[in-house]
Amino acid sequence: MRYLFLYCLLCCCYISCRPADEIVPTPTTPPVTTNPDTTEKIDILALGDSYTKGESVPTAQNFPNQLKTQLYADGYKVIGLKIIAQTGWRTDQLQNAIQNQNPEIKDSTFSIVTLCIGVNNQYQGGNPETYRTEFEQLLNTALTRAGGRRERVFVVSIPDYAYTPFGQGNATISQQIDQFNTINQSITLQYGIAYVNITDISRQGLQTPGLVASDGLHPSASQYTAWVSKLLPYVKTALKK
Repeated sequence: MRYLFLYCLLCCCYISCRPADEIVPTPTTPPVTTNPDTTEKIDILALGDSYTKGESVPTAQNFPNQLKTQLYADGYKVIGLKIIAQTGWRTDQLQNAIQNQNPEIKDSTFSIVTLCIGVNNQYQGGNPETYRTEFEQLLNTALTRAGGRRERVFVVSIPDYAYTPFGQGNATISQQIDQFNTINQSITLQYGIAYVNITDISRQGLQTPGLVASDGLHPSASQYTAWVSKLLPYVKTALKK
């Protein structure tokens, strides 16, 4: 009994005299990393003109493909991308192209639908009121293709090509682009649909030549990357709903 008492006393002395930095902390459970919901198979429909097609950049570098690539890199299950867009298209030409697509496209529902159209209406001297009517029709088409889910449709503003070597800072171009953007923004917001303003990015084109493609008119791949940076938070928020 005497030896047991002495042994316990020695143990207590050892513990009380042990330096604080030798005390092993109690292990804690690391925080759980929240990953995106990958259960939804995501397909994208992109409607527009040269700015959606990505004139003068490799196809993989247009903004719809960069959006697809970034979503995939962030852990989303992206299974498809359909682009209906050509250089020079006005709103009426985009309407006709959609109507001429295969029936399975016209009847499909997409996870994400983007719409960027109007620069050629402006460039070709189109009537703003005609644009208003046709843009709203296209927005309804986009909404239908998104299965009626307003949060899954994203309108991208018209970039300002005045801020390119081709446009040479022409103030009239900028004023007209603003007029057409005022129309499409007003209609988009009335429908409760997300409006992504990338016009301010395009207006850095003369100050930052790297934002303009080699043709001196269209956005470069790096400008499209900046567009996607603005668009991506809207898309991710919608995919959580």
